[in-house]
Amino acid sequence: MSDTNSDTSDSKQAAEPANAPQIDKNLKDDKKVEAPEELTKEEETPFIDETVRTDK
Repeated sequence: MSDTNSDTSDSKQAAEPANAPQIDKNLKDDKKVEAPEELTKEEETPFIDETVRTDK
């Protein structure tokens, strides 16, 4: 937990080592990402129990 009376806030401490040119370059880079792998039937987990749905 940070001390509210301190001159340096947590956000200031986090921002100080930031390298602005590198951040700008990272945001501009056209990074390729692979598609997520498909889940098997056993891995799929429904968020709503199909037997209690009332919207069908």
